[in-house]
Amino acid sequence: MQYRSNRHRGSNQDRIGVREGESGASLLVSGAAGGVGSILVQLARRLTGLTVVATASRPETVGWVTQMGAHYVIDHTKPLAEQLNELRVPPVKYIASLTATARNFAQLVEVLTPEGKLGLIDDPEALDAVPLKRKAASLHWEFMFARSMWQTPDMAEQGRLLSRVSELVDRAELRSTQTQTFSPINVFNLKKAHALAESGKAIGKVTLSGF
Repeated sequence: MQYRSNRHRGSNQDRIGVREGESGASLLVSGAAGGVGSILVQLARRLTGLTVVATASRPETVGWVTQMGAHYVIDHTKPLAEQLNELRVPPVKYIASLTATARNFAQLVEVLTPEGKLGLIDDPEALDAVPLKRKAASLHWEFMFARSMWQTPDMAEQGRLLSRVSELVDRAELRSTQTQTFSPINVFNLKKAHALAESGKAIGKVTLSGF
């Protein structure tokens, strides 16, 4: 998911429209312990005043997303609405669904506030967007290669986003999400890394290095 800076309000190339400094609402990050979620939670905490609610189901993933900066952590294996109601958080205006979107879709639509925005990055075989209509909510898909693949007019925006992140890293406002490295790079370690990523139990970012 991308964030629109106050310095770039004229741009309409963000995905779910979160503005730097925005507050008064909640961002729900579904599947927050993975590589994307680990960075997203950090960005949301450092660049916005939104209440960040992450989903995780194991003690180690709950601990990890809390370290990343989530205000609250709820269990995605249990009813989401009930847990959010108990927390009494601000309305869930934004949802970032990073994995298992098809399985969780009904619950995500249920907790999304009217006129809210739901963004996803995974690839469900099918997704029925009709339930969003009664809330006038919108669906946003992010694919990081879309700009370069289609040579979009705003293709340079990708570079600006990366530069912005590098500034935050240089100022130690973002921490690395690397948690495990397989070395050297060979078929055996590639299979191990893929198996871990596909298990749904990976925490942070898994990397490979060396030949």
